[in-house]
Amino acid sequence: MNILLTNDDGIYAQGLWALHQHLSRSHEVFVIAPDRERTAVGHGITLHTPLRANKISITPDAEGIAVNGTPADCIKLGVIEMLTQRPDLVISGINPGANVGINLNYSGTVSAAREAALFGLPAIAVSMEGNNRDLLSDIARFIGQLAETVFEKGLPLGTFLNVNIPGIRMEDVSGIRVSRQSVSLLSEYFEKRNDPRNRTYYWQGCDSRHIYESPDTDGAALGNKYISITPVKCDMTDYSIMEDLKRWEIVLPGIKN
Repeated sequence: MNILLTNDDGIYAQGLWALHQHLSRSHEVFVIAPDRERTAVGHGITLHTPLRANKISITPDAEGIAVNGTPADCIKLGVIEMLTQRPDLVISGINPGANVGINLNYSGTVSAAREAALFGLPAIAVSMEGNNRDLLSDIARFIGQLAETVFEKGLPLGTFLNVNIPGIRMEDVSGIRVSRQSVSLLSEYFEKRNDPRNRTYYWQGCDSRHIYESPDTDGAALGNKYISITPVKCDMTDYSIMEDLKRWEIVLPGIKN
């Protein structure tokens, strides 16, 4: 396979190169990633400043392209301009910290996979609970197996997989669950503080301990030490309400029906 790797933690992130180290043994692997951390940038793209791409050598056997843009930029630039052949698969990660529930809306890791799916490419977003670097090699091995299955089975056009892995050894994982995305809100807050010039600023936070409303959700699976695999669609249309919406008889002011 020809595999394109990216992330939102920057080109020097260890999770990215753990994937490269494992996958490059059997596949042609290209790395195009942000030149710095781009956590929680969502699906933003760069329009008002030029994108610059520079080759980076991590080791003599590990090279990549660093882009001064977002994860979605990296996919666009790679697919449209930089790669000489279309990737068979795109993998984004390994992200330190889970991306479950409503965090899918904010995650640069997930957005890179979504951007690939918009191009019609099979894609996997990979995140791990916590930041235990000792687990990266085993996670990369699991993702390598999953990547081959995805390549063999295929994914529907515009669908990608969001994978979250417990922060424990693989032998202690409970199993694998195909889960749906939770949409319950996190317990968020802002700390109001004053700087040395007595100007007010706010620091956002949230309670990481979350009780998910249903056992079939991604967060619940992860909380029970399962690997969570969620198929995510790029088409955000709510088809269930379309017919009802047509019957609302919405009109423009001053125009007779």
